[in-house]
Amino acid sequence: MPALDKHYFKDFKTELTVTSPGRINLIGEHTDYNNGFVLPTAIDRKIHFYFRKNDTVTTCNIYSKSYDAFLQVDLKNVRKSDKEWENYVLGVIHELLMRNATLSGFDCIIESELPIGAGISSSAALECGMAIGLNEFFNLKQPVEELIRLSRDAEHRFVGTKCGIMDQFAVVMSKENHVLLLDCQSLDYELIPVHIAPYQILLLNTNVSHNLASSEYNKRREECESGVKIMQQKYRAIQSLRDVSLSILKEFESQLDRIVYQRCQYVISENERVLKAVQELKAGNLEAFGNLMYQSHEGLQHLYEVSCPELDFLVDFSRANTHILGSRMMGGGFGGCTINIIHEDDVEAYITEVSEAYKHTFHRELTAIVVNPSQGTFIKN
Repeated sequence: MPALDKHYFKDFKTELTVTSPGRINLIGEHTDYNNGFVLPTAIDRKIHFYFRKNDTVTTCNIYSKSYDAFLQVDLKNVRKSDKEWENYVLGVIHELLMRNATLSGFDCIIESELPIGAGISSSAALECGMAIGLNEFFNLKQPVEELIRLSRDAEHRFVGTKCGIMDQFAVVMSKENHVLLLDCQSLDYELIPVHIAPYQILLLNTNVSHNLASSEYNKRREECESGVKIMQQKYRAIQSLRDVSLSILKEFESQLDRIVYQRCQYVISENERVLKAVQELKAGNLEAFGNLMYQSHEGLQHLYEVSCPELDFLVDFSRANTHILGSRMMGGGFGGCTINIIHEDDVEAYITEVSEAYKHTFHRELTAIVVNPSQGTFIKN
């Protein structure tokens, strides 16, 4: 296959355009792979995909504008790469081929507005946009639920992160001005209107790379599963932490390793917080909703231990500001963003204040992003 360069993509005429958003999660972190509840939504920051067919049977040429990098794929020989971004694309192609999809040569330009490593699921946006684009482009007729699952499977098998299904589900199924209450066990969901004006959703990106996230993420999953196995010996109906109450967990405190006990305690409590948060959101009680966000962060910090000094600093800094109702770390952890519910009149002043304090403390720039609940992945006409 010939080497690719920008000249190959010059005068590119797209035959199909797909837009795939990032996502936020208001509350419910690390509960999805424990079959729990989450409250995510897509955001108005997106990845754009431009597809065209080429004259080959098996050669696919892909250009990422974000990385200014090229990927060439032979459909007869799809293998893992040593470049992480490529594996999200390769994984989706591989999963489609495993499902006997009929693909042929195509070209694709990928243009992203999403910061990498910020905890807003640029990976799921990339996977789902590629999956939905190829499904439409080659008329594969895969149902949307299967495209969500295969995007998650791509991350499991090609990237190596044993994520739950929340990210992919939210990226695809979200609706503008709504959040999703998703039951990760049944995949039943409820679209809940978001009425938080005059408050806004502010993300503060630590710009700390969460390079521990994949390995520690998988470790947390193993710790939760090990707790379930011990509790199953007495309660055979328990299949995941979704089936465990705090009172049942208490019965096993002496039998479980202290760390495992804390991991389970966090997940069970977080599931309860998600359901309470939905009640408060529906009732318009934003202060109570914000308090649950703070409780969520404390659990992630002390029981699940996936925070970091930068995230903790930002959450603690927010507590002194009466214009902020709630703040917590968001995403896998060890870096990325905090999510904050802040009054619209104080957004600019607070960004200036917290950015100066953050730089003084960590000698690092802070990036602020105001986001809105948005439509999931869609095909542009």
